[in-house]
Amino acid sequence: QVQLVESGGGLVQAGDSLRLSCAASGRTSSRFPMGWFRQAPGKERDFVAAITYNTYYGDSVKGRFTISRDNGKNTVYLQMNSLKPEDTAVYYCAAGSRPFYSGNDYYSAKLYDYWGQGTQVTVSS
Repeated sequence: QVQLVESGGGLVQAGDSLRLSCAASGRTSSRFPMGWFRQAPGKERDFVAAITYNTYYGDSVKGRFTISRDNGKNTVYLQMNSLKPEDTAVYYCAAGSRPFYSGNDYYSAKLYDYWGQGTQVTVSS
């Protein structure tokens, strides 16, 4: 089992920055993927970013968001810059229990086994 606890959400203005953190406990490995998804009201859960030895990003956040991982602290970070109102959503941390061998796997929420409770990010215009 793996437990994930997110922190760092909040209310910011357009153009501001935020850093989300996801602390993992339990059976974790640097070989297993960790990622971030987000869900806005009335919309599906969308892929944001993921990381193992490589990083993967959704098209809408490329160049603005950066995912990183501190394996010693079992923590994944999402640095969000140049935030836009359309970034407003609940952000969820996710972890897999096995390595992904296809790059496409990282984008699929159903392939992640563990989820955090979510943290709200609101960007005002």
